[in-house]
Amino acid sequence: MVVGLHLKSNAVDGTNMKLKKITYSKLNSRQKETFNFQKVAGLLADYGFNCMKLADDWQGADFLAYHKDGTHTLKVQLKSRLMIGKKYQRKDLHLVFPLNGVWHLIGHDRLVTLVKKHTSWLTSKSWRQHGAYSTTKPNPNLVSALQGSRLVDCND
Repeated sequence: MVVGLHLKSNAVDGTNMKLKKITYSKLNSRQKETFNFQKVAGLLADYGFNCMKLADDWQGADFLAYHKDGTHTLKVQLKSRLMIGKKYQRKDLHLVFPLNGVWHLIGHDRLVTLVKKHTSWLTSKSWRQHGAYSTTKPNPNLVSALQGSRLVDCND
């Protein structure tokens, strides 16, 4: 395991820079979002996508993923956990979120359909009163239904 990496610096004093892996839990929320975007963008590159982070949520998207074929562009909302939200419905948005250590990418409306089939989230107080529901531990039926949305590192 590489703990640190030394790089030759272009600094006038000739000092070298030591790269050290960060501890994710020590990042603030904005740093975590940037970190997660970079991880997901790397995975999507394996599938032919070029990702562009947006300065603010545009039509609900945190970033755009342009496919190399020039015909597919995804509006993507980046989440730190599996979630659904009424404000994302009917916007042609995709959600990307980690689940059990694996990133998943799925259309939000498709996710709501799976949630309706495999959970009772749509009858929950959170969904009815606040218009959203999230979890880090969905039931096994939903996890199984999400298998096709896994972003697998093609270099592994």
